[in-house]
Amino acid sequence: MKSNTPLLDKITHYIVKRKGKQIRPMFVFLSARLHGEVMESTYNAASLIELLHTATLVHDDVVDDSYERRGFFSLNALWKNKIAVLVGDFLLSKGLLLAVDNGEFELLRIVTNAVREMSEGELLQIEKTRKLNIDESIYFEIIRQKTATLIAACCASGAQSVGMDKETVIKMRDFGEKVGVAFQIKDDLFDYGSDTGIGKPTGIDIKEKKMTLPLIYAINNASSSQRRKIVNTVKNHHDNPDKVQEIIDYVLTSGGIEYATQKMHEYVKEALEILHSFAQNESRDSLEQLVLYTVNRNK
Repeated sequence: MKSNTPLLDKITHYIVKRKGKQIRPMFVFLSARLHGEVMESTYNAASLIELLHTATLVHDDVVDDSYERRGFFSLNALWKNKIAVLVGDFLLSKGLLLAVDNGEFELLRIVTNAVREMSEGELLQIEKTRKLNIDESIYFEIIRQKTATLIAACCASGAQSVGMDKETVIKMRDFGEKVGVAFQIKDDLFDYGSDTGIGKPTGIDIKEKKMTLPLIYAINNASSSQRRKIVNTVKNHHDNPDKVQEIIDYVLTSGGIEYATQKMHEYVKEALEILHSFAQNESRDSLEQLVLYTVNRNK
């Protein structure tokens, strides 16, 4: 991460000191260990994932006008948008160069394809949010691209890094995609404070006019008048706390939470079925625990 530009060194130091849970690199290492011994290529894969993921987070904060990330000020809050965008570009280029300099072209293909899909998913969400015409199939396509595709890339690149065949790499990708969908549904549920330990509902997704699975279910099962009322509130009164609370209350009583939770567990079950098709070892057990953590976490 070292650079000849002092400002860049200062900012990258700030990023590294405030790293998150690093779940994605864990998926890379455990997917590699499931099939063989961790190699230099595995470290390259994990670093590539973390660099590109961090770059997308920095750019997301600029796009969303977000001034907080993981409980700390975001880069754009401290150094403004122009510098934040350039730092995101720097991180992106470091990841690409890491792969090219080490001849990791297949890893580069896997991860770059994920970044492309993430961009498409974000744009699809923006397009659909404008009209609030998101049905369940579109919702799952958005979260598959926005969230699941990167976890899928982690698992695929972990297997690729230890020289596994194409069929196994694809299988690991499918495993990661299902985990990623479950992970995002869990994030949706946080908005409603529905699980023990989560606390009060936040309604942040509603305030940002994001159509999540509990809300989509509630709308689909509402009367036509109730549906118009909810859509109107999300469109025009999303910054009114009382109106947002009304939607939260409606979702909580409509069965939306139970439906989303059921869907989340279906994806977890499918992911574990794929995982259990591989021989049992310590890394398989750890991956299973990591999958269960993603749906049982309280933040």
